[in-house]
Amino acid sequence: MQAIDARSSTLIGRSLLTLAGVTLGAVLVLVEVGFLLIVALGLIPMVAVPRSRRAVIGWTHRCARQLAALEQRRLARFHAVHDLGPYGDRQAFSYLARRWPVGFLGGLVLLLLVFGVVVAGSMLSAWIFGGTWGFIEEDGGAVSTETIAVVALPGLVLLYLNVMGIAGVSQLDVALARRHLTPSAEDVLARRVSELTLSRAEVVQVVNDERRRIERDLHDGVQQRLVALGLLLSRARRSRDPGRAADLVRQAHEESEQALADLRDVAWRVYPTVLDQLGLRDVVAVLAERSSIPVTLTYDLPTRPPAAVETAVYFVISEALTNATKHSGAQRIRISVQAAVPAAPFGFTPETEPASVVVTVTDDGRGGADPSGRGLTGLAGRVAAYDGTFTIDSPPGGPTTIRAELPCE
Repeated sequence: MQAIDARSSTLIGRSLLTLAGVTLGAVLVLVEVGFLLIVALGLIPMVAVPRSRRAVIGWTHRCARQLAALEQRRLARFHAVHDLGPYGDRQAFSYLARRWPVGFLGGLVLLLLVFGVVVAGSMLSAWIFGGTWGFIEEDGGAVSTETIAVVALPGLVLLYLNVMGIAGVSQLDVALARRHLTPSAEDVLARRVSELTLSRAEVVQVVNDERRRIERDLHDGVQQRLVALGLLLSRARRSRDPGRAADLVRQAHEESEQALADLRDVAWRVYPTVLDQLGLRDVVAVLAERSSIPVTLTYDLPTRPPAAVETAVYFVISEALTNATKHSGAQRIRISVQAAVPAAPFGFTPETEPASVVVTVTDDGRGGADPSGRGLTGLAGRVAAYDGTFTIDSPPGGPTTIRAELPCE
């Protein structure tokens, strides 16, 4: 029952946002049409004074870009369209020149909706309070129950068509924006090649850094303990005192256990094999327990993500915890692992696999983290290799928030 109520409230919320977006689009189209008329009038001085061509074109492009940016914010706020841009001045002007029919259509649909609501409200008020209705000439304009019953079904059909018209205008608006305010296929390909080239270089650097860190951990940790173990066993072997030899053997045993623990830590940092067995939730919980700073963990994934995504999420959290422990001076860390599901029509949330996994690590430390540092740069490269997004927000004084979104496809 609670799920049904939640979906109903979500549907109502999405419907109100769509209605507000179409309404604002109908208002903005008046400004845009005025801009287009001014541009058309601006052609006259361009013909009369050719030297004014550059100034007029520059002004036109600036205004077009500002209006397109305003439309982009409207679509993002009310229609959940976040994949627009980057686009050029010509694309912005082309979009405005083609959007006015959609804006006027939205205004017409809204006017019909308002007219229908006013007519229905006046008829119902006349029926409830026994008043008269000017559109009925018989019986002195009185509205009877039979009249309400006759017009109820056509009125509901017209209301349904009007609501579908608003949804259709919204879809047309979104489709037109994506048609003109997104980069061309050539631009997308060029940017994609650049991103892949950069991410490949970053991944290579990350791998090299990981190798150096593994070598340093083995040399400074495991190797030194094994050397100490060999010395203890050698001293125990040469000792003629049984009690002293037993004490040295005990120390050697403790040293071997510590060396084994260090080796397990190194192997865990290379790749935690328990990730395949236990899953991401348990492994992240272990990371939180091992942290020297208290950690609050929020894990909300309906199903296990793909193995590659689990590995990337693990390394993001592990590196973020390491950086916070070493440099932030934080008293508490919050980790959130959430699912981002694809938006469905009319506000419903489908019971499907998550579209992406969103990881957020926030500490209350001093802030001022350097995004160009080796550790954070390596994380950004690792996430980019999976076509994910990686952001860092660390103002002086804190808090520091590291956010990564990894697609599950």
